[in-house]
Amino acid sequence: MSELLSASLEDYLEAIFQIVNSKQAVRATDISKRLGVTRSSVTGALHALCEKHLVNYSPYDVITLTDKGESIARDIVRRHEVLKDFFTRVLAVEDDIADEAACKMEHAIPKKIINRFVKFVKFIDGPISNSKNISKAFARHCRGPEAKEK
Repeated sequence: MSELLSASLEDYLEAIFQIVNSKQAVRATDISKRLGVTRSSVTGALHALCEKHLVNYSPYDVITLTDKGESIARDIVRRHEVLKDFFTRVLAVEDDIADEAACKMEHAIPKKIINRFVKFVKFIDGPISNSKNISKAFARHCRGPEAKEK
């Protein structure tokens, strides 16, 4: 997690980044809808992010990420995607549960551990998977009668 940001502010940066990628423009109401928070919460977060020079914001205008803000947002999105990918592909967790868990964990997990998750997935997808597809075998094992998890 960036030393500058709380988990909540990271969520705002991530939401801004994702909205920009889908709509090319972001307004406070878009963020409010995406995160399910009040407009006043969004305004407070935008002021905090603006003070940290992570977003360009003025009321009733389009919100943009600064270069620094975009860099941090990309890192947050990467952590989320790596965790979700690991949970779904390696641990055979359902997509919605994996997404929710990744969202909670992305804020606290160190970069070194994220990089290990990536290496592990590449490892099991590599030469070892030619003889045994570990992740698929594990998924089948989890679906078995003895593994009725919720």
